[in-house]
Amino acid sequence: MKKINIKPLGDNVILQQAQAETKTASGIIIPDTAQEKPQKGHVLAVGSGTKDHKMTVKTGDTVLYGKYAGSELKYEGEDYFIVKESDILAIIK
Repeated sequence: MKKINIKPLGDNVILQQAQAETKTASGIIIPDTAQEKPQKGHVLAVGSGTKDHKMTVKTGDTVLYGKYAGSELKYEGEDYFIVKESDILAIIK
């Protein structure tokens, strides 16, 4: 897992998006134009929360998030997502 030098504020979370599937289960290769953006990512940094909301995700968790959630961020040549914790749907165990 990559370390990032950005600290999100409040109830924001920085995610690194999982790689898109390039092959189906049966072995068919999916072209770049047909690949969907994955809705799964790895938590790299977590904000401190708010006075009314304590954070439940932690660094290192793998999570599922909403399709239109968050903002894309490019930092030091890498692509990241910043999402509110409320946009995270589930933690994958």
